[in-house]
Amino acid sequence: MRKRDEFTDVYRVMGRRIAHERARRRISQSELAGLTGTTQSAVARLEAGRRAPRLDTLLRVAHALDCELELDLRPRTTIEGGSTDDDDG
Repeated sequence: MRKRDEFTDVYRVMGRRIAHERARRRISQSELAGLTGTTQSAVARLEAGRRAPRLDTLLRVAHALDCELELDLRPRTTIEGGSTDDDDG
């Protein structure tokens, strides 16, 4: 039995967002594939969120859909004696 990837839900959400933007622009999976240099089946897998997308793939898709890809790295916890961007010092 294959172990479930801990980020599966994130992949699904990203896939749904991509599918939504593609549909909003009335672009088929085949057309998006052509714009990104991949195949229709790869776009379908990406939209289904069945596996981890590569960053370069996400960047090409975002560009093709005229979207920004935003990545943010924020601490979930504070480090004792340290500061975060939210601190003034």
